[in-house]
Amino acid sequence: MNTKPLKNPVTEQEAIGETGSFLHTSFGFLGRRVIDWVNHLGASFIFLSKALVMVFKPKGVREIVNQIYFIGARSSGIVMMVGLFTGMVLGLQMFYALVKYGSESALGSAVALALVRELGPVLTGIMIAARAGSAMTAEIGIQRISEQIDALYTMGIDPVKYLVSPRIWASIISFPLLTAFFDLIGLIGGYLTGVVILGVNEGAYFYRVQMSIEMMDITGGFIKALVFSMIVSTICCYQGYFCHMRRDGYGAKSVGLATTSAVVLSCVMILVADYVVTSLLM
Repeated sequence: MNTKPLKNPVTEQEAIGETGSFLHTSFGFLGRRVIDWVNHLGASFIFLSKALVMVFKPKGVREIVNQIYFIGARSSGIVMMVGLFTGMVLGLQMFYALVKYGSESALGSAVALALVRELGPVLTGIMIAARAGSAMTAEIGIQRISEQIDALYTMGIDPVKYLVSPRIWASIISFPLLTAFFDLIGLIGGYLTGVVILGVNEGAYFYRVQMSIEMMDITGGFIKALVFSMIVSTICCYQGYFCHMRRDGYGAKSVGLATTSAVVLSCVMILVADYVVTSLLM
């Protein structure tokens, strides 16, 4: 009876070669991703620096005002609605946590500190990134793939000054103002839940709010808002401006991918920056 010959067993040298090839491929892929990330980080910093300087040239104020209206005024509705329900949820959760220790009168302190220190700047940044940031990326991306940016170069107009600088400066102005609105509406939401619905003493609520918030807390919240404004505006404008250089798509697909990347990356970087800034301010 004829039988097929058995295959030669894998030698030790071949096994080591296959393992080495796998490690080489894995580390090579990781190394390329790290190098790409560092390149994009450096390019984003140069992009931000150029945009901040360009705005001081003439004829930039009107466009900044237009972008303040788009980024700030038109985002105020969603920001205040989220702030209202965030304050109401905080008031509800904090009340049932504090009542176990007989400290429900400290509800105002808990709501105020949570909003002013953390939730106000963070949620405001995320909401603006989702609404205005995505629009900035898509608008600049469409101008890129339709060669409108190249036309600006041809006419002797700097696209960074014309398209990017007003959006970044408008974000720097709008984010702290919207954060203040968020905090105020959030305190009103906590009042509605804690005082109107659950029966906490009104005087005790506002007394705790007044006594617990210090100027350092308000300053820290505004510093975070400024940092988040530069992060969101830079990432969104950068993704749209260079969407034609993406490796995973081109044309209209690259604009959609750039918009998705801008929103996701902005939200992630807001949380990372929040930890870093909080650590520095403590």
